[in-house]
Amino acid sequence: MAPIGLKAVVGEKIMNDVIKKVKKKGEWKALIVDQLSMRMLSSCCKMTDIMTEGITIVEDINKRREPLPTLEAIYLITPTEKSVHTLIADFKDPHSAKYKGAHVFFTDSCPDPLFNELVKSRASKTIKTLTEINIAFLPYESQVYSLDNPDAFQSFYSPHKTQLKNPVMERLAEQLATLCATLKEYPAVRYRGEYKDNATLAQLVQDKLDAYKADDPTMGEGPDKARSQLIILDRAFDPVSPVLHELTFQAMGYDLLPIENDVYKEVTRQLKEFSASKRMNTGEKTTMRDLSQMLKKMPQYQKELSKYSTHLQLAEDCMKHYQGTVDKLCRVEQDLAMGTDAEGEKIKDPMRAIVPILLDANVTTYDKIRIILLYIFLKNGITEENLNKLIQHAQIPPEDSEIITNMAHLGVPIITDSTLRRGKKLDRKERVSEQTYQLSRWTPLVKDIMEDAIEDKLDTKHYPYISTRSSASFSTTAVSARYGHWHKNKTPGEYRTGPRVMVFIIGGVSFSEMRCAYEVTQANGKWEAIIGSTHTLTPTKFLTDLQHPDFRESTRVSFEDPDPSDE
Repeated sequence: MAPIGLKAVVGEKIMNDVIKKVKKKGEWKALIVDQLSMRMLSSCCKMTDIMTEGITIVEDINKRREPLPTLEAIYLITPTEKSVHTLIADFKDPHSAKYKGAHVFFTDSCPDPLFNELVKSRASKTIKTLTEINIAFLPYESQVYSLDNPDAFQSFYSPHKTQLKNPVMERLAEQLATLCATLKEYPAVRYRGEYKDNATLAQLVQDKLDAYKADDPTMGEGPDKARSQLIILDRAFDPVSPVLHELTFQAMGYDLLPIENDVYKEVTRQLKEFSASKRMNTGEKTTMRDLSQMLKKMPQYQKELSKYSTHLQLAEDCMKHYQGTVDKLCRVEQDLAMGTDAEGEKIKDPMRAIVPILLDANVTTYDKIRIILLYIFLKNGITEENLNKLIQHAQIPPEDSEIITNMAHLGVPIITDSTLRRGKKLDRKERVSEQTYQLSRWTPLVKDIMEDAIEDKLDTKHYPYISTRSSASFSTTAVSARYGHWHKNKTPGEYRTGPRVMVFIIGGVSFSEMRCAYEVTQANGKWEAIIGSTHTLTPTKFLTDLQHPDFRESTRVSFEDPDPSDE
């Protein structure tokens, strides 16, 4: 059975467990959302479907709202102090309450102090429904999720933000637990052992999963479900993938073009050209408005227009950039990432390949930084003197060069002492047989990890399990569940029944890594791979994250303070 995809599962859950649950015939309601729930809603529900179910207006809880005292309101909100306090304020004065009543749906479990505050408040008298729907993540694609928390990058990796780390981990763990609950998975939790925060986060997730399992013992039942795994990784597990230029359409688009909020502003220009080429015998000059009127009358052009405008434009613009400098860059990037050239020969003198790029005035500063980083990853760290030479050659301004040194906070070796023995690079899977192009020979490390987890070959020393839940202790429960009651009251095609391997990366997932989830699922058939992170990454976003002012104070403290990244 084909996976239905995260968007469909979440969309269905919101419609059924929230909107239809409180629907009354002939009664309209307002829907009040906050940032996370708004993004959840827009990623997987159509506005028209919501309207059909009796919602007349959707409003942001943090903006000024007109009172609608004749309507009841559905609050779909995150249980944060800000949202709960606004909810309380909406009903503070019984004479000027914003709505006739409230149906409150928290995305996940509400902390006790906030809950008690809500119960004691005036609002509690008007609340008719109060429940948790346990969805606190964004379905980004059918097998990709995001926890919509880009700031977690700084709280995890900046040495000055350590005091924020615990509440952030607590929140991420809760969000991850809602992902598992939504997918009806009770996976074994594993983490990359080299980075201590992974273990802390993994333990928090396990605790929250156990709580969900206690509430709903059927969670994680089904044939082979006992083999499902959730693997927690920190961004240093593979610093190469987010830095490389990628040559798929999606990744090139986001990397090379100014796409904001998944929208590319090129389409109006296209509309005008389109109108000229199909000057629909009107003779006079066409404005945008006339054109849209005409399109309504001429449905055969509509499809053509929408396809034409975005894809061709994106492809063309990608090609323009590509033929400029990207193809030269790609060659060198792939060689550095792989450590071998297209013929599979080891690269003896990587410096010779990178110097021309660093000296080339047409190459942007960020692209030069990407090349320097790849060189450092290949060498597993270089001396400070060499780094300074590279920065000087490339004429990288000091405010940008800190991107390179900040990478060390992720636990990636950047500056090493020439006398020290450098760590050995990981042996990678041989992928000779797989169809690769010269300019995209690199395979993200996450693909190896997913495949090894599925084949039960993932090293438990490097990727330990939390607690005693190793595969051996599973099999006993698995058998009873297999012939047990897992198939009751499920509509056919409701859930995928095979096991899943779920990956979570702290600090961003790149497009090439997202693609691995689909490739692994396709190659395997039985397993489904799902990948997600605190947010999605383009190379530029990754570098700007590392340039964040949160990393900056280090210059002041470094003298008294031992380096925090040494642990």
